Amino acid sequence: MTKMEDIRKKSDAELVEMVSAGRETTRAERFKDKFSRKASVISGAKREVAQALTELNARRNNTDSK
Repeated sequence: MTKMEDIRKKSDAELVEMVSAGRETTRAERFKDKFSRKASVISGAKREVAQALTELNARRNNTDSK
């Protein structure tokens, strides 16, 4: 699990890559067999995607307001 402090240190390109990787992980896990799915993997990936998107939006809003 990634902490927000670590996410804030990443560049925009790294955050975009993190979002796409998390979405791919979520998609791949959802389409697995019913008995081999791991709910913790799905929720962890969704959480990382949400954190990365939150940071990207915060950066975008800070540059717009200046």
